[in-house]
Amino acid sequence: MVEKIVILDFGSQYTQLIARRVRELNVYCEIFPYHKEIDWTDNSIRGAILSGSPFSTLDESSPAIDLDTISNNVPVLAVCYSAQYAIGKCGGKVTKSDVREYGRATVYFDGKWSIFQNVTSPSDVWMSHSDSILEVGPRFDVIAKTENNIVAAFESKPGEFKMPIYGVQFHPEVTHTQCGKELISNFVINISKCKGDWTPKSFVSSQIESIRSKIGSDRVILGISGGVDSSVVGYLLHQAIGSQLTCIFIDNGLLRKDEFEEVIESYRASGLHIIGVNASSHFYEALHGVTDPEAKRKAIGRVFIEVFEKEAKKLDNIKYLAQGTIYPDVIESLSVNGPSATIKSHHNVGGLPEKFGFEIIEPLRLLFKDEVRKVGTELGVPSNILNRHPFPGPGLGIRILGEINKERVRILQEADAIFTANLHESGWYQKVWQSGVILLPVRSVGVMGDERTYEEVVALRCVHSVDGMTADWVHLPYELLAKISNEIINYVKGINRVVYDISSKPPATIEWE
Repeated sequence: MVEKIVILDFGSQYTQLIARRVRELNVYCEIFPYHKEIDWTDNSIRGAILSGSPFSTLDESSPAIDLDTISNNVPVLAVCYSAQYAIGKCGGKVTKSDVREYGRATVYFDGKWSIFQNVTSPSDVWMSHSDSILEVGPRFDVIAKTENNIVAAFESKPGEFKMPIYGVQFHPEVTHTQCGKELISNFVINISKCKGDWTPKSFVSSQIESIRSKIGSDRVILGISGGVDSSVVGYLLHQAIGSQLTCIFIDNGLLRKDEFEEVIESYRASGLHIIGVNASSHFYEALHGVTDPEAKRKAIGRVFIEVFEKEAKKLDNIKYLAQGTIYPDVIESLSVNGPSATIKSHHNVGGLPEKFGFEIIEPLRLLFKDEVRKVGTELGVPSNILNRHPFPGPGLGIRILGEINKERVRILQEADAIFTANLHESGWYQKVWQSGVILLPVRSVGVMGDERTYEEVVALRCVHSVDGMTADWVHLPYELLAKISNEIINYVKGINRVVYDISSKPPATIEWE
């Protein structure tokens, strides 16, 4: 039985960061929408963390939970909105603030309180709320205040609840909060009594055992892409079931330059049984005249399924289809409030036709990207695969804005190859999380020699991130950017202008489409 912390999401932009902080303690956790029915008597659940929210507890339609049931079974840490909710439900007073508290604040506390053990007072924290707690009520003690004497944290009085409840008006999960890691560690390790033994080694061991038990003597098929996620799935399944796994690598014509041949060779050298399929013409035909980003993703996904199904039918006795789904795919495809506007479709979440007739197996479904890499290291995945930058499932198809055709793919492949080579040569490739080139749907006037040109424009994209949920643009040296721009313009026929994307996520996404 794997012990875990349950995180209830009320729609906060920081909920995923809570999970990251818990996972950093080698403790397993899962995020659920606040309205998810959960068996809190489950002995594997050691504690609950309740997230913030864009809602106000003063609104009649604000999210609500059964706090008594939760606190009857496990310790509770309530953050921001949920802290105010707990106060409002238990006899305290919450009011609308005259001024929204957003940004850094200083809090003062006594280290005797368990949530603040080994934390030095005062400490800078990150606030983000429009309501404030006026009175904590009869069932709680104030354990921290801001420099303006505003309630910053509280703890339930002994005997008021079966298990303790803690609340903070600030966000301990963000890096701007100095004591955030210690506070979350105090709650998860000291208060919730988690052992902190959920490691890559233990994950691999448990998954291999689980896969063998589930698969038995049946066979599995995996659509492998050359990326980190599907590669780690391939190696994990290979260690678990060996020759019962067949991998299919489809060249959709939207891969990086020479990627198809290089990846096939690398997989085969590692002993994986892999079938390579060149289907680029089918994808180009389906994408002809398509410019809408979501329509591109759907077209690429549809053709991939068609080609994959055709190849799968050539194999006998396949029962399971493996996928490289990871946690950000799952999280971004869920909504706290049910159906909502889609940011973008995830190729690994849903969309597979029932007619496939396969059962789905997703061994990495609850891992973040950095955790996938750690598991890959444990499995012995070659560094040239494991340390590759993330690459979108639809490939260059969503890095070509506007219409896709063979010539535009060639242009982008050449530019991308120059960009990637320069990052490697300069030592910057391993310093950044993801890089790529985007071919824009505009042309610009230029001069080459004595002639006027009217050619394509590309944007370079380079970001720092941990798991793809947030990202900051990378400050590449001007000299390196100048060298890359010069080589792309000189060597890639059809490009006469290079720009650099300095947008962070949020508000921008990492990919342009």
